[in-house]
Amino acid sequence: MATAAPTTNGSGHKPGDGRPVAVKLSDESVPELVGRLVDDTRGLVAAEVELYKAKLSERVAAYKGAAIFFAAAGVLALLAGIGLVVGLIMTLATLIGPGFATAAVVIVLLTIAGVLAMIGRGKLAPPKTGAKTGAPR
Repeated sequence: MATAAPTTNGSGHKPGDGRPVAVKLSDESVPELVGRLVDDTRGLVAAEVELYKAKLSERVAAYKGAAIFFAAAGVLALLAGIGLVVGLIMTLATLIGPGFATAAVVIVLLTIAGVLAMIGRGKLAPPKTGAKTGAPR
């Protein structure tokens, strides 16, 4: 079985050969080292914040482009809905007259809007649980 030759530690000595190993110590005091550590940590935190800002601005730019297309699609869908309502009124106008056709379509649309609003309000209400909260009713 072959063994790897031990490497030197920079002082020319092999580890474990019994000779003292030269270790280079810094001439800085503990407070200076702590100060340098604090400065390095501040620099690291600042760099991380800048990195996350860059990532966030990149995502915002991507979502901004998508939001513009969604807004354009919404406007076009609204225009299509308006066209459908006008066409419905014009179709009904031949049967019951323009005033009654407009009234009928508006009443139906407001009824649908009211039902949707009630459903939405129900979804906003806090869920009713079987557990008692201790508050009087």
